[in-house]
Amino acid sequence: MTVPDVFDPRIYARGLPHESFRMLRDHHPVAWQEEYEVLGWPAGPGFWAVTRHADVVRVLKDPAAFSSHLGATQIRDPDPADLPFIRRMMLNQDPAPRAAAAPAAPGTREGPSDHGRLRRLVSRAFTPRRVDRFAATARTRARRLLTAARDGGDTFDLVEAVTDDYALLNLADLLGVPESDRSLLLEWTERVIAYQDPDEPPVLGPDGAPVNPRSPAMLREMFDYARQLAACKRRCPADDVMTSLATGELREDELEMFFFLLTVAGNDTVRSAAPGGFLALAENPAQQRRLRSGDVDPGTAVEELLRNHPPVLSFRRTATRDTLIAGRTVRAGDKVVVFHASANHDERVFDEPHRLDLSRTPNLHVSFGDGPHICLGAHFARLQLRVLHEEALTALPPYAPAAPPRRLVSNFINGIKSLPLLLD
Repeated sequence: MTVPDVFDPRIYARGLPHESFRMLRDHHPVAWQEEYEVLGWPAGPGFWAVTRHADVVRVLKDPAAFSSHLGATQIRDPDPADLPFIRRMMLNQDPAPRAAAAPAAPGTREGPSDHGRLRRLVSRAFTPRRVDRFAATARTRARRLLTAARDGGDTFDLVEAVTDDYALLNLADLLGVPESDRSLLLEWTERVIAYQDPDEPPVLGPDGAPVNPRSPAMLREMFDYARQLAACKRRCPADDVMTSLATGELREDELEMFFFLLTVAGNDTVRSAAPGGFLALAENPAQQRRLRSGDVDPGTAVEELLRNHPPVLSFRRTATRDTLIAGRTVRAGDKVVVFHASANHDERVFDEPHRLDLSRTPNLHVSFGDGPHICLGAHFARLQLRVLHEEALTALPPYAPAAPPRRLVSNFINGIKSLPLLLD
């Protein structure tokens, strides 16, 4: 039986490849994928695609065997010269082992882990209490954007009219980015997230090859801004995340990396999940009616919408030692890529996984990851999504798709670039 290809970013512009994921889960749960040249990006050595829920959770929960540090967390290998820089980000670090272990092979680890220290420091800034204070602002913004979209006619593009601005402005409020600078956040996010999409042509280096958008050269402008904003927050503190980070214990280089992580991940999580949820409701009028009637709790509904349309498609780890996953021998140094969208539709965990059920509980989706790298901003994302859907119940009449969505060309982010809706 041919092993389905789930590497090609162009596949995801047509929607999630559910049939390919099902074949992998049933017959090749840990499947070798060729990493060929595509869209101008060079070929790589290949990787193991992990598609069953239990195996995805195992990989995410076992950083001792599956490292974020060795090769970072993107499918494509970074330039070796950029790897020390990329490893400064918490996402690309491993937590310290719980107990002393045998020495690692030469070259596999670099110094003590900062992951736990950094996560604790940022958790203090990203507290649920601080996030919850933004609920009223998010609600007012959602109501304004949805009402303006409705008043503009019977059809509108939800992404252009509502969700892009909603996600961006909420994040800017939480971070404490001045209103005049907020368009920069979107520009930087597009550069990093949409690098595979033909609508966002890559920057080419002197050799004619695309430049990694996460390289130091491509992030210099964002880092310069982060330092300026931090200096401003030290002079004029406010109740926002950047003030907490700038006046805390982070080094300057750590603060820059956190600004990058929060800007990109904090923006695109909601920016991808929000239109995906509305698309699911537009295509499932019976479930939309259940939400409108009060038959299901909006918070429970959001969990099912996240399961159905996870904002992140995949994350990469690197095996630290030879190990078995689902009967397959994975060698030390191999790339191991977990596919969240496949795990969220695993029949071994979810009854009728392709049926949208807004009252589904328990709902063990992995849309925010699992293990030591579970999303720090999950509470903020859930709050924004719940508030947006609650406000849509009163601001919008029943809605249906007006045309097919335009999706992002990416094997990393499950993005929707355009979602035309028709109001009843």
